[in-house]
Amino acid sequence: MKQTLTKKVQINIPYRMLKEGYLDKFLEYGLNPEIGFDAGALDVITYSDAENAARQFHRAGRTITLHGPFMDLSVGSPDPDIQGVCRKRFDQLANLVPLFKPRSVVCHTGYDHRRYRHMRDRWTENSLQIWNPLAESLKKAGTRLVLENVYERGPSEILPLMTNLSAHDVGFCLDIGHQAAFSETPLSEWVQSMSSHIRQLHLHDNNGDHDDHLALGSGSIDIQRLFRELHSLSIRPIAVTLEPHREEDLNPSLEYLTTVWPW
Repeated sequence: MKQTLTKKVQINIPYRMLKEGYLDKFLEYGLNPEIGFDAGALDVITYSDAENAARQFHRAGRTITLHGPFMDLSVGSPDPDIQGVCRKRFDQLANLVPLFKPRSVVCHTGYDHRRYRHMRDRWTENSLQIWNPLAESLKKAGTRLVLENVYERGPSEILPLMTNLSAHDVGFCLDIGHQAAFSETPLSEWVQSMSSHIRQLHLHDNNGDHDDHLALGSGSIDIQRLFRELHSLSIRPIAVTLEPHREEDLNPSLEYLTTVWPW
């Protein structure tokens, strides 16, 4: 079952780590990558390097998802220069899509009520100026933009984006670790409220106080209940990504997942 499950999930991996030898490990162990691109990676990656990595994964029959940059990016910023940086980074990311042919492209919304609640409507409008063209571009390239929760206190802080982006088939990536560490709303309410938008899951564990990215089953998140609720609502994401931050946490996460996997 574990070997079969490995074929059904993505494993997060920063692009720089693929360059440091993990590409061979992913190919050897039959892992599907969710490749993360930060600003540094986007600035140094060459067409030939990207083509080589993509070709090896495709030849091996692997599915690919991509994760966009997020550090210091604020798509809803009122500063046009900040928005310009965001556009540059997402344009760089979109240029890689024809090579990697990912199933989805995951990006953080960047909303944080501690900074933006006084200008929430304006923040949403500014964000849509970036997400709309990106989503349209990705859709034309045969993939889908998926927006992920991070600091949102509840679904109401992300639903306006989903509603306004529905024409481009933008989906929602439910990150259960972020929900546990940062949200004020129970996981079951997230599932119910976002049920029509959920297209991807990010799975890692914690004890509700820090975004620790622990192995599944090592924290207090009720992952078994999550899958029961998803199954009862007939929600089957297009991608499920494990996000261990330590190599030694991958196998325990896969072992745990075999006990709760509903699909």
